[in-house]
Amino acid sequence: MSVRPVFSASRLIALCAALAVSQAALAAETSAAKRPPAAAKTAKASAKAPAKSTRSVVRKPAALPAVPTFGQLYGLHAADDPLALKSSVALVVDQESDEVLFSKNPQAVLPIASITKLMTALVVVEADLPLDEKLTIGREDIDTEKNTRSRLQPGTVLTREEMLHLALMSSENRAANALGRHYPGGLQAFVEAMNAKATALGMLDTHYVEPTGLSSSNQSSAQDLARLVQAASEVPLLRDFSTSRQARVALGKRLVQFHSTNGLIGSPLWDIGLQKTGFINEAGKCLVMQARVAGRKLIMVLLDSSGKASRIADAERVRKWLSTQVLQQPAGNS
Repeated sequence: MSVRPVFSASRLIALCAALAVSQAALAAETSAAKRPPAAAKTAKASAKAPAKSTRSVVRKPAALPAVPTFGQLYGLHAADDPLALKSSVALVVDQESDEVLFSKNPQAVLPIASITKLMTALVVVEADLPLDEKLTIGREDIDTEKNTRSRLQPGTVLTREEMLHLALMSSENRAANALGRHYPGGLQAFVEAMNAKATALGMLDTHYVEPTGLSSSNQSSAQDLARLVQAASEVPLLRDFSTSRQARVALGKRLVQFHSTNGLIGSPLWDIGLQKTGFINEAGKCLVMQARVAGRKLIMVLLDSSGKASRIADAERVRKWLSTQVLQQPAGNS
């Protein structure tokens, strides 16, 4: 099933507004359920009054619904697939033959979160900027969109190479933003270069507004992201940095350990050549990989997965399915 949702801005705003009203109403109902009538006026008196032999029982209210992803708003999770994936968008392509082995809503255009950093890294490397140049984290690199935290405090000085490593391996937002800021012409020129590279790769459904992925306006489709993974996997530095399990970085006088955001890195069941994870509320859990399965080089894209570890579980389902039912006999000379 291939679905490319087209929502007007007014329609999306209306959906979000309706959700906000619903959540506010449920919150008000929950608050009322927790307190007896006129509790604000009688709280002190109740504290001094003698205990009674009976008391009312208040049922625990239902949890507030989670903020929906764009995929949920578009109804993409209603699409059936034979693996019952939690991801609403999935695509598996043979890297050498371009054969599509699995497809679910591959044309849907959704927020891609930190998958953005693959393009950030690709633009930086192709600009042939000195990797040993020292860059400084500034206050401009602090996330004011999602208020995420970072161990890279303003004033931290790292080389461009170290910034690239942390952006790809640990999905460091401040490192990614600093890479964009230190591009010739500044952040605006960098974003223009990102979009120009996307166009050059044939990523016609892709648009970037910043280099971290924190903005839900950074959007793409699975088909486009497969092209990005293909291009990035041809750069040895990006392959090495994205598949590192951990790295120690000197932050001032301290050596600080950073780790990969992908739990599949290092697994004996996987041979991963390049990867990137991503998450913001609007995008859900995302994962792209170039990996060898049953002797064939594949590109996997999983977007808008629901659940804490669901993207990893989906990747495992795909791997097992491919290994046991699809790829018993490798294609060509791969």
